[in-house]
Amino acid sequence: MKPFSTFLAGLLAGAAIAAPALAGPATAIVHARLLTMGPAGEIADGAVIMRDGKIVAVGANLTPPAGATIIDAKGAVVTPGLFAANTVLGVREVNSVKGTDDAKSASSELGAAFEPQYGLNPETTLVPIARLGGVTRAIVVPAPGGDGEGGGGDDGGGSLFAGQAFAIRLAGDLLFKPRLAVAMSFGENGAGGSRGAEIGLLRARLDEVRFYKQNRAAYDRGETRALALSREDLEALIPVVEGREPLLVTVHRASDIRQVLAFAREQRLRVILNGAEEGWRVAADIAAAKVPVILNATADLPRNFEIVGASLENAARLRAAGVEIAIVSPDPAHRVRELRYEAGSAVAQGLPYGAALEAITVAPARIFGLADQLGSLQPGRVADLVVWDGDPLEPRTLPTAIYIDGIVQPLRSRALDLRDRYETGDGASR
Repeated sequence: MKPFSTFLAGLLAGAAIAAPALAGPATAIVHARLLTMGPAGEIADGAVIMRDGKIVAVGANLTPPAGATIIDAKGAVVTPGLFAANTVLGVREVNSVKGTDDAKSASSELGAAFEPQYGLNPETTLVPIARLGGVTRAIVVPAPGGDGEGGGGDDGGGSLFAGQAFAIRLAGDLLFKPRLAVAMSFGENGAGGSRGAEIGLLRARLDEVRFYKQNRAAYDRGETRALALSREDLEALIPVVEGREPLLVTVHRASDIRQVLAFAREQRLRVILNGAEEGWRVAADIAAAKVPVILNATADLPRNFEIVGASLENAARLRAAGVEIAIVSPDPAHRVRELRYEAGSAVAQGLPYGAALEAITVAPARIFGLADQLGSLQPGRVADLVVWDGDPLEPRTLPTAIYIDGIVQPLRSRALDLRDRYETGDGASR
């Protein structure tokens, strides 16, 4: 066995090597076209070696360790598992059935502190369907409270904030990492009844958080002025005002985007823009602020006055301006499997192919601070990967193998089970 330093040197040089010895059995996928989304770039004929849920080696001319399970990909494409940056997977099952929706809080006392992770349903039928689209990780984003279409309240309390976004894996124990961002909406669906009221309320509430942070002991003794936010929300927002946790702001109109950027600059906040259908109009401002954008690449219909400037070229124009983008599917629950179709559509509208694949793998991981674990094929990363029978951005391409934490997943869903149950070989119903 070569020493680890020699192993690293050999890996960097692309020389034939043996993977380092670890406790569990290894799996090696060989003779694959690797789109690593990492420093190695594209490898025309390479191998990925996994052990104990992690990637231990990636490259050309790798020698699998003794006893490894070897899978010959025969030239198939291998990518990192796809990462869906805005979903309600596991916390919403049927849009029209309120009892299956744990994605939002109706409490005015629990806004920023609302954690939908506690409503995760491990038996959800939607996770296997999304997984069949090559999606292995996702961010779950709470929806605004109030009525079923968002809108929050107008009291300026917890309804300003929707709650805590968190990450899931699409297998086994779904919860991967809690409390990655505090979600909120700005614009027509924001709190306060108007944009000016929302900005004023938001400024006042963040000032309260700073006051509370400096006067916790006096607050506990009841010696401070009354604060509009609950203690739970005050505590939840301290990482936001300290810049340790971003605000994930759903915003659409170009002028609203500028307002959010200006407010973030004034308050020294980290923000992530979600939606941003008119982002292309202010792409230079977003790029200058170094703010990432999560977007639906096929949003182009003016459903309301906020998005009359929606464009199919939004993703390409934002990326060309230097904005980090993550592409999402058009429905956060039932159509997450279409994530790669959205990326392919963006390519058709001018987004470079590599940037499109990046926008559904490593870019979401970077945006949420998880790129040291997810989103690329390189040693030390979680062994989430997909073997495809063709170009992953082509609709007719299908996964032939999906690995999450190094464990191969069943290529089944309830939808496929029902198809097989009720369909004969010639497609006629029984």
